[in-house]
Amino acid sequence: MANATKKPWSYSTGEWGVNRVRAFERQGKGIFLEFRERNPDGTAGRKARVALGHSDRKAAKAKAEEVAAAFRREEPAQASEATLQVLFDTYGSEVTPEKGESKRKHDVRCAEMFLRYFGAQTLPRTLTRREWDRFVADRRRGAIAPAGVVQKRRVGERVITYDLKWLLSVFNWATTVGDGHGGFLLDRNPFKGLPLPRTESPQRSVLTHEQYLVLRGIAAQVAPQFDLALVLAHETGHRIGAIRQLRWSDIDLDAGTVHWRGELDKIGMEHTTLLTEEADAALRAERLPRPAIGDAWLFPAPGDPDQPASRHLVRDWWERAAKLADLAKGKRLGWHSLRRQWATEMKETPLKDLCYMGGWKSPMTVLTCYQQPDTETQREALARRKRYRAGAGG
Repeated sequence: MANATKKPWSYSTGEWGVNRVRAFERQGKGIFLEFRERNPDGTAGRKARVALGHSDRKAAKAKAEEVAAAFRREEPAQASEATLQVLFDTYGSEVTPEKGESKRKHDVRCAEMFLRYFGAQTLPRTLTRREWDRFVADRRRGAIAPAGVVQKRRVGERVITYDLKWLLSVFNWATTVGDGHGGFLLDRNPFKGLPLPRTESPQRSVLTHEQYLVLRGIAAQVAPQFDLALVLAHETGHRIGAIRQLRWSDIDLDAGTVHWRGELDKIGMEHTTLLTEEADAALRAERLPRPAIGDAWLFPAPGDPDQPASRHLVRDWWERAAKLADLAKGKRLGWHSLRRQWATEMKETPLKDLCYMGGWKSPMTVLTCYQQPDTETQREALARRKRYRAGAGG
């Protein structure tokens, strides 16, 4: 019986698809190494064979292991770096569509402005503190502005910070999103930790009760529904953006509550709060001549009841009312001054309840941006201290 054909000698090492190397012997031709070459992107390419020029099996095994180890150590070729144009376009297609209308418009304005300023083909990693400071200075003096701004002018720190926070958001997002090659769109945020412009003592004016009464007195001259908007802002402490998008189905006059929808809230806070007597009366008066039901808007857009009043319309209401009421100019007395008034007048309320009632998630926001010091509260605090000390001394 003939002996079975003896298989030629071979030795394999490494992992399939990663660093596999095979040494094999060809009769009369010596030993060869067989492996797959690497493509530029690090993936396995075509098969290659290399003659070692000898028949030393021990040396061939050592060489195979050496080559496999070299393949294992070799880093895959890096994908080309994303430019600012690529980052902004990707963010604009994946993140921006999920935002509200005003935020989407701001994203578009910022993307255009930053591309024009830094350059569309600029690599984010090349940006430094110099570029950051230069942008702040140029934006502040009006040398750079969003497209469409005909008359360039100086802008305040809040506007600059708002723009830069968008840029930081894009960079932070890019450090968490894959590039399709096992890495991220951005390795690091080049502007992380740099100081944002800030006003040391920002002017946050509070509407006084006397000014509120004056506005109520001239409300009918502004618009039919301005008085209702004014009362709800004064009594609920909520943002005008949330108030103008209320529906009648959000109002439960029997229970005396109003429901604030998270999808229409600036910070996405869904909650239900109590109505005051003044708010209840204003709502009942509004509903009496026009018994709206279901999802009808409290403040329908003129000419299109299927849409709520726009932010531009309610801003126009305020500006006309401020002119009629002769409110002090330059005091930043807008709709938000009512929100600050509410927070200040309610400062004796426990913070947890206050935040819920006014639609804040962070107590720190209330303390730093809304509640204002007032002499009446300070006077009462000193009186309480005096009474406490008198009682302790007795």
